[in-house]
Amino acid sequence: MSTDVFRLRDRLPLYLDLIRWDRPAGWLLLLWPTLSALWIAADGFPGWHLLAVFTLGTILMRSAGCCINDVADRNFDRHVRRTAARPVTSGRIDVREALAVGAVLALLAFGLVLTTNRAAVAWSFFALAISVVYPYAKRFVSMPQAVLGVAFSFGIPMAFAAVQGQVPPLAWWLLAGNLFWVLAYDTEYAIVDREDDLKIGIQTSAITLGRWDVPAIAAFYLIYLYFWLYPGEIWARDALFFIVAGVALAQVAWHIVLIRRRDPAGAFRAFRLNHWLGFTLFAGLVLQRAFR
Repeated sequence: MSTDVFRLRDRLPLYLDLIRWDRPAGWLLLLWPTLSALWIAADGFPGWHLLAVFTLGTILMRSAGCCINDVADRNFDRHVRRTAARPVTSGRIDVREALAVGAVLALLAFGLVLTTNRAAVAWSFFALAISVVYPYAKRFVSMPQAVLGVAFSFGIPMAFAAVQGQVPPLAWWLLAGNLFWVLAYDTEYAIVDREDDLKIGIQTSAITLGRWDVPAIAAFYLIYLYFWLYPGEIWARDALFFIVAGVALAQVAWHIVLIRRRDPAGAFRAFRLNHWLGFTLFAGLVLQRAFR
């Protein structure tokens, strides 16, 4: 066995830590709206090929994004208790190596997109550009979570492009709605680090919103649900729709309970539970189209 193979085997645990492999909540937050868009665009099951492409592509791109983010934030993260031990920040992986891992993952994701169609391939370049820009947004904008919202939502127009060969207005409507969901859960996430972020001097939505952070998060959730539950071309107003809406609203209410005191532990718990909200809407869409 060659030296390179031994080295890769020794480095693998660090690479898995770099891409947050043990914390799947991050890629699930991207996966559910992307798969929901696939089902909506195809008006049902989109086929195993597209399901595999977008599931694996979502995991790969989120992992690549972690590499870019950790390189961009390495000088900030060492001052934040929650992130000080990350591989790049702690020096266990250097910048060039982290970027190389990210590049390989992004190329693998691009290889998957190449098996779809020209429209999806074209939109993938916009998705990559936004993913690269986001980590630097907190240096220039007061609510970088809005930039993250676009980056985390771009699987939606790509799904429509892969199925229909175009991106209709409905896709942009859903992207706009999903942006508000990202604003909600990433502001919860920002509450966790607010004290450290204030000391460092970086900008987040939790700092910008100040004492209005909890009411704003509640509003973001409700706007997200309005965008995703309102269109008649998505939902039939049957019993299942009202069950899905009720379960979704109950989850939002629980999130507000968890964050109402702005306790970092409660805010982090709320953030980690968010993927269940996305799964609720996805499951409802799948069931409606399976049993109509």
